[in-house]
Amino acid sequence: MRYWAECGSFFREYRRHVRDTGALLPSSPFLARALVSELRKPRGPARILEVGPGTGSVTREILRHLRSGDRLDAVEVNGRFIHLLERRFDQERAFQRRRGQVELIHAAVQDLLGEAVYDFIISGVPLNNFPVAQVREIYRAYNRLLKPGGTLTYYEYVLIRQLKTPFADRQERRRLFGVGRVVTRYIRAYQVRRQRVFMNVPPAIVRHLRLKPRLLESSAGPFSKRSVRPV
Repeated sequence: MRYWAECGSFFREYRRHVRDTGALLPSSPFLARALVSELRKPRGPARILEVGPGTGSVTREILRHLRSGDRLDAVEVNGRFIHLLERRFDQERAFQRRRGQVELIHAAVQDLLGEAVYDFIISGVPLNNFPVAQVREIYRAYNRLLKPGGTLTYYEYVLIRQLKTPFADRQERRRLFGVGRVVTRYIRAYQVRRQRVFMNVPPAIVRHLRLKPRLLESSAGPFSKRSVRPV
């Protein structure tokens, strides 16, 4: 599937599920390469979690850098995206040759079971679209699922909260401010590297964080462990 074909599928899901999709277009090849840059470093076999793979634009780049012994889990809440990814693994050579190393999971990341499972988490989840409480839950899930010393990589669009705020009502401004506080707290404490990607629509900042075990455990509360469906 070429990038512009992905754009059509992505835009249709954006119209159906604006909040969960988060963007009009899938990640550009330039953004995808930045998101997987940690995988290119010297390392041993790794467990990798991709959160919100969508149409698979970043998945394809992750597959290019999978090594012998690596495992990739891709967790996606949108069932249509899951079916699209299944077709890609059935039909496209770049996906087919790594199928044995990949599991697709139809669920939210907060619902995944386990602790200290992954060496890398690569996320395309649009945090700026969600309620503050959900953003906290997602970060707690990342922290729970990452192994000590593991890397969380995600992106956000340049100045997105600042651009939205002047046009938002009071309730939305409060939400954006709350999300900004949560995100900024993690960035200041745990960011080890960032990359600006201007060749994307909109331009984006890729952030690489190393979280500490049981970050904010005292305020995390119980984790949801509803069933998830491997596909």
